[in-house]
Amino acid sequence: MSSSGVRARVAVLVTLVVGLASWLLWKLLTGGGTLVPRPSWLAAVLLVGMAAFVAGWAWPVRSYLAGRSTRRLDPLRAARVVVLAQAATLTGAAAAGWYAGQLAVVASDLSLVANQDRVWRLAVLVGAGFVLAAAGLLAQSWCRVDPRDDDD
Repeated sequence: MSSSGVRARVAVLVTLVVGLASWLLWKLLTGGGTLVPRPSWLAAVLLVGMAAFVAGWAWPVRSYLAGRSTRRLDPLRAARVVVLAQAATLTGAAAAGWYAGQLAVVASDLSLVANQDRVWRLAVLVGAGFVLAAAGLLAQSWCRVDPRDDDD
């Protein structure tokens, strides 16, 4: 697909904006004595699973565009893969920002025993969000079609 897609700098901006909003929200909530909820490992598994799903769906498009596939590629499927990759990039960036904001709040008060366990879980979730965003960016690059030269 010839569209430029979601660029890495947009993903970074989404991460920063969502991270700041998350940090502000959790700073306000924890100021009243509430703890940041204990994150689930399942969320990390789901984010990484979605990254694998996106890459798996983009691989046939990559193979076709590289000339390694003899099967015909449905253009509608290729367009859907690009949209999925863009959504994955933004979702991963937003998830990384959301959990990074929580991580910043939790890491600022490690004197609480409850926060010590949360730090590692949140760090893994931030990483899983980045994995999904990276998979989306990679899938977009696999689906990119360079413009043809009119002289060809």
